[in-house]
Amino acid sequence: MSLNNTHLGPEGLEPLFARCRRLFFIGIGGVSMYALALLTLAEGVEVSGSDRTESARLDHLRQAGARVFLGHDAEHLDGANAVIYTVAIAQDNPEYLEAKRRGLPLISRADYLGYLMMRFSHRIGVSGMNGKSTTTALLAHILLAGGDPTVMGGAESVEFGDTSCRIGQKREEFVFEACEYKDSFLDFNPTLAVILNVGMDHVDYFHSMEQVRASFRAFAGRALACGGRALWNADDEETARAMHDLPPEASVTFGLCETADFRAANVTDRAGFRSFDFLYKGKKLCRLTLSQPGEFQVYNALAAASAAYLCGREPEEIARAVASFRGIRRRMEYRGRLGGAAVYDDYAHHPSAIEATLAGARELGCKRVLCAYQPHTYSRTAGLFEAFTHAFDLADAVYFAEIYAARETNESGVSSADLARAIGPRAEFCGDVADLARRLPEVVRDGDLLLVMGAGDIENVFDTLPLKKE
Repeated sequence: MSLNNTHLGPEGLEPLFARCRRLFFIGIGGVSMYALALLTLAEGVEVSGSDRTESARLDHLRQAGARVFLGHDAEHLDGANAVIYTVAIAQDNPEYLEAKRRGLPLISRADYLGYLMMRFSHRIGVSGMNGKSTTTALLAHILLAGGDPTVMGGAESVEFGDTSCRIGQKREEFVFEACEYKDSFLDFNPTLAVILNVGMDHVDYFHSMEQVRASFRAFAGRALACGGRALWNADDEETARAMHDLPPEASVTFGLCETADFRAANVTDRAGFRSFDFLYKGKKLCRLTLSQPGEFQVYNALAAASAAYLCGREPEEIARAVASFRGIRRRMEYRGRLGGAAVYDDYAHHPSAIEATLAGARELGCKRVLCAYQPHTYSRTAGLFEAFTHAFDLADAVYFAEIYAARETNESGVSSADLARAIGPRAEFCGDVADLARRLPEVVRDGDLLLVMGAGDIENVFDTLPLKKE
């Protein structure tokens, strides 16, 4: 079982961090915690922390001046006077328990991030069940035209040297990915809240769509409380239901529908890559040509371009940046060839994201689309089981690794083998990730596209797959 967020807020944390200048981060190697640690170091605060596994992020933190431990041990807290933790850790984490025993202040990642971002005058938070990492990175890339944003994304971006963050020198624009899990984004105070889409997920926390809609509506409300605005997807039914009562002066929409404030019109497709006219209030601002394949990327790009325009960027700057965006890691990332098959890697782990990614893969001109997938968490797999059985309809064959547990125990008894049986003959349960890696070279053919998907440790298949780089 995982932990909950604290909610001390900027007012409660200001006096605490005025005296606590040696911070320990539990789970410092996670994408978000890593970025938060770097931002803390930039503030002149001493940073130490721990993580379970070695990684390039830990090396980078050491080079930046952090003291980093491998594994979790109570003795690691010596010298720290406050502890930042991620809710992904278990309740019996020895460092968390030792911090409680010593009476050290314990602050959740989201609460601490909400405190730090108040140093910036413009705070743009990107939320949504799908697409927020790509949209955050693309928006940051656009804002770099004539700006110096600080960025905290949810995935490594090619634009930022394969890291998830960028530390600017100015305290003006702060772009961040706003995660909905356990209402983490309700600790933030954006001046512009971007809502890409709303759907059912995190069923270990959200128990109904009404609860999900209320959470995203509350996130929009955080921006309104700061005198800001909400920018939301008018084409997404659940988003529209959540945002229907926003005051008109604080509500800005984007979409393909004619009622949207920002519109994508005259969309064309060239080998899976879209172009469209970018309109505001019916007036064409420019034409955008996307560098990432897939129909769903139209919404990511439209949201990022709309937010950038609201932040004062010129249409020509927006168009140049959208065209030159090189993407983020594990989002239809080309990894090489396995025999005669092209191999791509993607983070998708929600049914709607899987459907959209497979649709994009279908547009790349392959003979067959094969999918290697590892479900993420037992609760999501069991709670969205029916949706998962249809999420792979566009795949010619699906090869499953066992479910990645993350923070959970298997109370429902669900297995990836259940999904394979429910899908039928074109699905196969392979075992663990190592078993999956051994199976894949046996099934690919010339002209195939193999899509490796999941948010757990399925990326480890690339340690043993005999890929040829091009």
